Amino acid sequence: MKIAANVLGVLLVFTGVVWILQGVSILPGSFMTGQMRWAAWGCVALAIGLVLLLASRRLVR
Repeated sequence: MKIAANVLGVLLVFTGVVWILQGVSILPGSFMTGQMRWAAWGCVALAIGLVLLLASRRLVR
């Protein structure tokens, strides 16, 4: 369970960062570039990923 939460958390954090960067036009080359909707979804994905990573750390204790 901990490994799955870590993997999913890292994937969500990475995806969230990419979506944020594309949404604010820092990372060009996609249909998402320059669309703030994707930056907002990126913030959601990043937050969920961080929560999963923090929760998986607590599973050890």
